[in-house]
Amino acid sequence: MTAADGYRGDIRDGDIQALAERVTKSAYNKYVRRIRLKKVRAFEDREVSFDFPVTALVGPNGAGKTTVLGAAGLIYKDVQPRRFFAKSAKYDASMLNWRIEYDLIDKGLQQSTTQRTASFRQAKWNRDALARDVLVFGVTRTVPASERLELRIAAGPRFTAKSEEELTQDVVKAAEWILGKKIEGFSRLFLDQKGRVTLLTAKTPAGNYSEFHFGAGEASIIKMISGIERVSDNSLILIEEIENGLHPVATRRMVEYLLDVAKRKGAQVIFTTHSNDALDPLPDQAIWSVYGGEVLQGKLDIRALRTLTGETDAVLAIYVEDSFAEAMVATALRSEGVNLDGLRIHGMGGEANARIVNKQRNLDPAKTFPSICILDGDQAGHFSVTERVFLLPGETSPDAYVFEVVRSNLNLNAARLTVALGLPIEEQGRVVSVVGQRALTNQDRHVVYAQIGGDLGFIPESYVKQVFLNEWVNATHDSKWLVDQLTEVFSEVGIIASEGNAK
Repeated sequence: MTAADGYRGDIRDGDIQALAERVTKSAYNKYVRRIRLKKVRAFEDREVSFDFPVTALVGPNGAGKTTVLGAAGLIYKDVQPRRFFAKSAKYDASMLNWRIEYDLIDKGLQQSTTQRTASFRQAKWNRDALARDVLVFGVTRTVPASERLELRIAAGPRFTAKSEEELTQDVVKAAEWILGKKIEGFSRLFLDQKGRVTLLTAKTPAGNYSEFHFGAGEASIIKMISGIERVSDNSLILIEEIENGLHPVATRRMVEYLLDVAKRKGAQVIFTTHSNDALDPLPDQAIWSVYGGEVLQGKLDIRALRTLTGETDAVLAIYVEDSFAEAMVATALRSEGVNLDGLRIHGMGGEANARIVNKQRNLDPAKTFPSICILDGDQAGHFSVTERVFLLPGETSPDAYVFEVVRSNLNLNAARLTVALGLPIEEQGRVVSVVGQRALTNQDRHVVYAQIGGDLGFIPESYVKQVFLNEWVNATHDSKWLVDQLTEVFSEVGIIASEGNAK
């Protein structure tokens, strides 16, 4: 499993695979394998499995991301129940009979795998809590120092720190990489005897300054890294809204840093996010979408989630299996003159996700617009007009089908394909050779377009894909066949297909 299509970070695919295999082999001293939300807030009988050591929880505000995050940590003594599930004695009777079940690894016990339960009865939580170091980084970490009450003592003229500690080289190196700036002369001041309250300071040639004059995101990252580097191996790290105060590049690098922590320290990390950038470095099984009491595993970007929850202006949602199918449907509809403005087409990270979300949306009485599902051509067993499940052309994966259509027509389209790829027309012989060679040597059609782009001179994968899709439309009547399947649905929502491209 590779990271997101088109994303190339500093984490190798081999590292991603090794981390996933470590979970599969249960090669952890302490690990939350899955939780079952029997009854917690909007969730009833919903299960979340942690199939990768760094897990992202994505969803709209109020959807329950923090509920899942807190539920995962609640079984450990380090996490006070009130941290995530505070209760008002007078107004929170709804917490009665809440219950969470756990499937855990803890090799310090007689049996390394164990089942545990946390439940709320009458006035308090009852839980079979286990020992494990747990770090919790809440959203308040990005509140500016000048607005934090616990730091008010440091603003006085007579303030003296209890102790001072320079940042370690591991902390400095990670912070410099994430923030993209030099971190020199930085220290932590401890404001209390137990070291729970800290203030950052920096000594520079231009003068000394404290956290009161840091950027909130900068201070947050340095403090998080400091805590993570000090914590013991096999710990659990919980982070709310990881992107808070960060540039998109810094957000991606922070997630990559956490992947490295999982590799080095055997840590398990769970974070919530509203950012697609935070999802980019992660494989599909590392991402859970949370919405309306439901959970869904797989890479579902923020745009798709907004469509799913009705938080977008649309007339029809179209759920497909992946990003290539997303581009294939858009290309086909556009070629037939379909106005895409009112359509939202989303790759859902697999056939099952696309079908499940489509079914849920069409059963929702509060939906503001309908949806359909268009599966890959090799999923004919799931075709169902009554359930609004349709098929792409071909009997193989869309990537393979489009590639084969273009390859088999090279005698007719070589010149046009060459020019479309941005190459001189006299290069068509080389284009034909490269495509023919990749037809023989490529073992996975999902990556063949990246390989062809590399062979021809580092042409971006996304560009090569679109060129092949355009040629597929020109070479077949598939786009008309697809639109004909959808005529009744389009008529229902007022979408009109004008005359498409001549073949």
